[in-house]
Amino acid sequence: MMLTVSLLVCAMMALTGAAVDSHIIKRSTPCPGGWTPYKDRCFTYVSTPMTWAHAERTCQNQGGNLASVHSFEEHHVIQAMILLRTHSYPFTWLGGYDAAQEDIWFWSDGSPFNFEYWDVGQPDDHARAHCLVMNYGEAKKFDDQSCFARRPFVCAKKL
Repeated sequence: MMLTVSLLVCAMMALTGAAVDSHIIKRSTPCPGGWTPYKDRCFTYVSTPMTWAHAERTCQNQGGNLASVHSFEEHHVIQAMILLRTHSYPFTWLGGYDAAQEDIWFWSDGSPFNFEYWDVGQPDDHARAHCLVMNYGEAKKFDDQSCFARRPFVCAKKL
């Protein structure tokens, strides 16, 4: 009987140790800590407000660019990441700009500007607005704003 109890205690200790060890092993992600993976890119939200140009330079220093958005689903992944970190929907810089020529929009990462999610009446170039923010208006869509405004931003980089 004592041998049976000893074996059970040893077995339970071994199982408990295995359970603890399994919690120590982390899921591997191809993205650095603090970055969110989606398809072939990693995204991170930076809460420090900066001008669009300073935000782009900050993203470049981390190996990426301000985020480009290519689908409704991708927009919502980025929005969910921001909501998780801020518990709100702040105006947030993305990599869109039309500073070279009015109404011809580009992404700072060089990808095609093939997804448009402008709020009603946008872009309107109000006050020479040439840079793109997300989370504008009731529907939390895109807006063009002055590139000199200080906003938090989202960086993206390829895996």
